[in-house]
Amino acid sequence: MERKTKKVKIGNIFIGGGESVKIQSMCTVKTSDTEAVCGQIFGLEKAGCEIIRVSVLDESDAAAIAQIKQKIHIPIVADIHFSAELAVKAIESGCDKVRINPGNISGEKQIAYVADCIKAHKIPVRVGSNTGSIEKEFLGKYGKSEYSLVESALKSVAAFEKYGVDDIVISVKASDAPLTVKAYRLLASRTEYPLHIGVTEAGIGQMAVIKSSAALGALLLDGIGDTLRVSITDDPAKEVAAARGLLRAVGLDKNYVNVIACPTCGRCMWNSMELAKKVSDYVKGYAKPLNIAVMGCVVNGPGEAKDCDLGIAGAKDYCVIFKNGEVIKKVAAADAETEFLREIDKLLNER
Repeated sequence: MERKTKKVKIGNIFIGGGESVKIQSMCTVKTSDTEAVCGQIFGLEKAGCEIIRVSVLDESDAAAIAQIKQKIHIPIVADIHFSAELAVKAIESGCDKVRINPGNISGEKQIAYVADCIKAHKIPVRVGSNTGSIEKEFLGKYGKSEYSLVESALKSVAAFEKYGVDDIVISVKASDAPLTVKAYRLLASRTEYPLHIGVTEAGIGQMAVIKSSAALGALLLDGIGDTLRVSITDDPAKEVAAARGLLRAVGLDKNYVNVIACPTCGRCMWNSMELAKKVSDYVKGYAKPLNIAVMGCVVNGPGEAKDCDLGIAGAKDYCVIFKNGEVIKKVAAADAETEFLREIDKLLNER
């Protein structure tokens, strides 16, 4: 399913309008510490981050954006709360997008002040709500629900639209996965602006990844989401890795080597698990759309993995290597790893 959205330019990339879903993360060090920030961003760029967000707490943070932007290679988003002045300083310092909620700015004049600066510099703005920042009028009317999240976000959109800003990205985040899904589905039915999707305060480690995958996977499969952040209380590089894995799992990133492996059972008479792990490490980093299978037994392996470009399955004393379900060679178990990696090399080196 493909959702029709407005295309928005952020620095040297686009989101929405049929563009690929962009991965983003956020720096965890103070923005004015430019050396530390740039070091963190370089690592995130290498991991596959496509948009980076930084906090702007004071004038030194806003001013640092100009220096940071000269050194990095991806768009930088300034995250501001409660200060129209800091928003303007960050924009004038060169941020590629600003994240700010009009509800956090006091007065129409201040909103107009920020809006005029956004238009003058021709950058987009992200507005939205999360379960901790729902407007009181909607919280009182709907409680903490998808309706209050969406109405609160759309009120922020209208505040900027009033002053001629229409390069807008919207988010409606909750820390609860089901509520996140309901809110974004409702929002997607109400607007054609691109959506930044995420589960806010998802938590630590594996649970954060699972929670985000449950919510964001459902949305992406519905065609909802133009840029995403997988929130993890840890090194931001782990957010990027999880986001990339999620996009691959839902079929939105095919430019990699996909290793398919069965979990094994009592029929498995060789160490297919060990080989699967070795193959996964071996092909990591190759940007080539291939499916490679490591299957536990010859009984089911070739048939179950017949759509794979290459596969291996084993018995007690031998393994078979197959392409597209057709066996191409039978090798001794002791030689299986060497022979299989040789066949993988052939595929990786094909033009």
